[in-house]
Amino acid sequence: MDQHWPAGTLYIVPTPLGNLGDMTLRAVEALKQADMVACEDTRRTLRLMNHLGITKPLISYHAHSNTRRQNEVIRALESGKRVALVSDAGTPGLSDPGTPLVQAAVLAKIPVMSLPGPCAAITALVGSGLPTDRFFFIGFLPRRPARAKRVITQAMTSEGTIIIYESPYRTAETVRWIEDIAGPDTPVVIARELTKIHEEFLRGGARDIRERLEAKPPIGEVVILFGAQKEETT
Repeated sequence: MDQHWPAGTLYIVPTPLGNLGDMTLRAVEALKQADMVACEDTRRTLRLMNHLGITKPLISYHAHSNTRRQNEVIRALESGKRVALVSDAGTPGLSDPGTPLVQAAVLAKIPVMSLPGPCAAITALVGSGLPTDRFFFIGFLPRRPARAKRVITQAMTSEGTIIIYESPYRTAETVRWIEDIAGPDTPVVIARELTKIHEEFLRGGARDIRERLEAKPPIGEVVILFGAQKEETT
């Protein structure tokens, strides 16, 4: 906790996936030191700030923010302000807003300090029981089925564990694509509602998991993980 917090620095601050106890002491201190907080949803971040007893100016920065908003943040940094970047949950930049702002800061030679913390992909991976020595993070698939299937097929060349973020409404369909492309016995893990009271891991072959999901659709935020080896044909 005894560290210097340089002015004019962009701080990437992970926030809890659900359990507020996962907010690190260093992340809390970064929010206290910040002159402004750039957040995906100001209402959601305000609830977190109120819980932590921290009052700071909040500015919205989300996936649909235009370059004018990005430039506004860059100007604040260039004037010497400390800006904390947060998303609704997890680590900014991983399927959450953040990467363009970080790229703009790097281009402007503005210091960037990335703090470790909650990340749904890593939390799901280490709890899945699937190999962790090599993995491929897709994030959210394209909405069009043809493009989504192409992304899954391409990812399988990684020969590691593949990680997908998915809506609960599309989870069974996505597992069906995995079943069709990788084979019905491909090991699949569904990590649901991570860190929350109803956290659940479903493990099994692609066909088995798909049938279970169709019988009982999942609720809440979902991470899908599966092995990349294709089913052998004879």
